[in-house]
Amino acid sequence: MPFIADRLSAIKPSPTIAVTQKAAELKAAGRDVIGLGAGEPDFDTPDNIKAAAKAAIDKGQTKYVAPAGTLELRQAIAAKFKRENGLDYTPDQITVGVGGKGVIFNAFMATINPGDEVIVPAPYWVSYPDIALMFGGQPVFVRCPEEKGFKLQAADLEAAITPKTKWLVLNSPSNPTGAAYSWDEMKALTDVLLKHPHVWIMSDDMYEHLVYDDFKFCTPAQVEPKLYDRTLTMNGVSKAYAMTGWRVGYAAGPAAIIKAINMIQSQSVTHTASISQAASVEALNGTQDFIPKNAEVFKRRRDLIVGLLNQCPGITCRTPEGAFYVYPSCAGVIGKKTPDGKVINSDTDFVGALLEAEGVAVVQGAAFGLEPYFRISYATSDAALTKAAERIKRFCESLK
Repeated sequence: MPFIADRLSAIKPSPTIAVTQKAAELKAAGRDVIGLGAGEPDFDTPDNIKAAAKAAIDKGQTKYVAPAGTLELRQAIAAKFKRENGLDYTPDQITVGVGGKGVIFNAFMATINPGDEVIVPAPYWVSYPDIALMFGGQPVFVRCPEEKGFKLQAADLEAAITPKTKWLVLNSPSNPTGAAYSWDEMKALTDVLLKHPHVWIMSDDMYEHLVYDDFKFCTPAQVEPKLYDRTLTMNGVSKAYAMTGWRVGYAAGPAAIIKAINMIQSQSVTHTASISQAASVEALNGTQDFIPKNAEVFKRRRDLIVGLLNQCPGITCRTPEGAFYVYPSCAGVIGKKTPDGKVINSDTDFVGALLEAEGVAVVQGAAFGLEPYFRISYATSDAALTKAAERIKRFCESLK
């Protein structure tokens, strides 16, 4: 009788975390490596947020709290949804999780039965399909090609829905492509969803505040209020507030699903850290002045890396609407050989050879469900991006 549960055979370790760890190992071994795999801001957590955490410790706010999250934080989240998205939620419609991934994990555990289908537009964040698979769900991948802006089209969504469809996962702006849906693009999708009342929407809005060029963010329940009762709107403090390590995600939706999520959390992690929750109250209620300033830095970096990548032979790179990723195509180098005779047959071959030859760590498009591409996180310094692009160009020029 196997000791390890069969369900683990359906999933794999996170490829993005694996790349980050590999880069760290090579650095520790003395290699000069530029890691462009990590999906986290390089900015420090703002001082007012850190001060709130220290104050919470000094006040003794170090005990257990409710699995749903502290009332103060859920009230702050409700105020955020009303202020920024025009959505009305009460505290009992809000759950606080251990990062956004924890919220998704709990939501899928609470709702997915074996055979239920989860529509996942590709390219996708690597954890969506594996979490669904863990609970017996069946990911249904819908290809979103570059010529469509890496965005799900209404006709393709309609074609993917079956009687077994339970969820549609929408991530805007997207990890890994940075693509974001305009109001009209989102409305085209919500119009389809109105025709299929058995389909729930998981809206992953984690990169909401990182949009550029006057792009206006919107979320499904905001665009189509009739979907309010079957939408789980997920967000967190990780990206906009540079709080990845604090592990605070949150979601709002109908009270019944929130209750189910909280029940699971009560029997698993109980709650995310009380100190992190106190810091998150300040993040949401305190000054937001640094967010547009940070976004402007990210925009400059985006423009820098897109311009440099498009100078690399065989590489083409679309300019994304948001997040801090680009998803360049390496189709132009497929079939070529490295100086030592290795053939580049795939984006996986490309990123492996690039790391070996030039010490630049990126993530292969195969991990995100659309090839031949690779993901670069530009949440690092201009100098590191420039140096990395120079190495990528040199590597591409070496291919024959």
